[in-house]
Amino acid sequence: MTKHIFITGGVVSSLGKGLTTAAIGMILEGRGLKVSVQKLDPYINVDPGTMSPFQHGEVYVTDDGAETDLDLGHYERFTHAVLTKNSNFTTGKIYQSVIKKERRGDYLGRTVQVIPHITDAIKEAIHAGVPSKDVDVALTEIGGTVGDIESLPFLEAIRQFALERPPEDVLFVHITLLPYLKSSGEMKTKPTQQSVGKLREIGIQPHVLVCRTEEPMTEEMARKISLFCNVRRESVIEERDVEFSIYEVPVDLIQARLDSIIVENLKLPTNVETNLDDWRGLLEKIRTTETECEIAVVGKYIELHDAYKSIYEALDHAGFANGFKVKLRKIRAEDLRSEGTKLLEGVNGILIPGGFGERGLEGKISATRYARENGIPFFGICLGMQCAVIEVARNLAGLDKAHTLEHSSDSPHPVIHLMEDQKSLKDMGGTMRLGAYECDLREGSRARALYGADRVSERHRHRFEFNNAYREQLEAVGLAASGVHPELDLVEIVELKDHPFFIGVQYHPEFQSSPLSPHPIFRGFARAALENSQDNGSSPSPKSDVLIPQETRS
Repeated sequence: MTKHIFITGGVVSSLGKGLTTAAIGMILEGRGLKVSVQKLDPYINVDPGTMSPFQHGEVYVTDDGAETDLDLGHYERFTHAVLTKNSNFTTGKIYQSVIKKERRGDYLGRTVQVIPHITDAIKEAIHAGVPSKDVDVALTEIGGTVGDIESLPFLEAIRQFALERPPEDVLFVHITLLPYLKSSGEMKTKPTQQSVGKLREIGIQPHVLVCRTEEPMTEEMARKISLFCNVRRESVIEERDVEFSIYEVPVDLIQARLDSIIVENLKLPTNVETNLDDWRGLLEKIRTTETECEIAVVGKYIELHDAYKSIYEALDHAGFANGFKVKLRKIRAEDLRSEGTKLLEGVNGILIPGGFGERGLEGKISATRYARENGIPFFGICLGMQCAVIEVARNLAGLDKAHTLEHSSDSPHPVIHLMEDQKSLKDMGGTMRLGAYECDLREGSRARALYGADRVSERHRHRFEFNNAYREQLEAVGLAASGVHPELDLVEIVELKDHPFFIGVQYHPEFQSSPLSPHPIFRGFARAALENSQDNGSSPSPKSDVLIPQETRS
């Protein structure tokens, strides 16, 4: 029977529960065990799809088209777990399922209550998160912080879940904070004690405490936490801030013997020592690499790092694979309107990510033109690909007012238009083109060379697409449609001939990149950026300073 680990958090949010959960999954896989990973989120939105990135960070998309929490990105980058729509449940999704049952009369006239109906639905969601019977350990992260009203039904549900299983089938891991007070020069254990106290009031006694800290945890402090929190001393784990990379976390947890503690508590049938040799090799490469290459990311939500979390991670993966560290230059697309493309001078590559809304669009288009005219490697993702199409249409094909119908309904040249199956939709949530779709790659194209395949599958999240009415006209000026969805003839990839590297993709390749297996296009883009750096010394000399036309600044 599948064993279950529940990961909770206390004291403050943003402690890194998702990262720790992913790291636990990895070290268990290193023992030869098969894992599944899931997150339960306490917010009332059915999913994060309609939430602003400033509120929630990026929306991570699974193969089956679920819009999910960004922590699922950590899960996939660290483990081989198969993630689906059942890998992320919210309060909204749980209540929606219960209310649908009530409307159908499934409860036979009974009063519907939080206990048992909501908690039963949560337990059903936990079981649904285990995709197959051969999963040895199912990890479930509980979002939010112990003490939050929103988290109470989830905590009650996992308390009940543990009661219904043999003691050796369930393990509770609680992540907490040891704050360091500079004024007194010491760390404090009281917040941890109170957090565990709250958890115990609910009826959950954690088996393992993972203590986040900036400074080393002394033996005396560990014993004090053990005594007051009723957790065995060896199960009080220090998780200090990493020095080089978040990818150090699994190795640090192994050094703290967390893998052995989990195996012993859950009585798992494995005597295999945890093997992370390939991961340790990656960490050595990260520590010893000194070469840097600067890549600009021109985005709408640039102020929040988590808004483009998977993109930054994919750039790092590609950089490691090419023997350098990526130096990010984060540029607000709107700033290009007032300051011009001098903000891009000296970069060795330009990446334009996706986004929604008109704000910053013209800045992204001007950055695209700058990359094209100055021979700087360019990579456009989703809206970034559409910006490339608009820019080439305007400035190479002579379609002066080319635009996307998303923001200019009266454009005489709608080179980007609404997908046919989106025209009749009214609800915003979960209605875009979502999930994995196949793409055929043109023979002789750069895309096909990078992938080393003639057909690939990539994940999507968009409503608007390349307008095929302009395909021939844009091909004539050098913008080739090098990747096409075979069934609907939708353009998925465009690339510019006679340029060091100029590719736009309609999908989100960042969701299929991992530290040990960088995505092929990211890897090629990073290699081109490094070559650009080597060819131009410290910085390329711009051929033009592209300013947005005055009429578009209103």
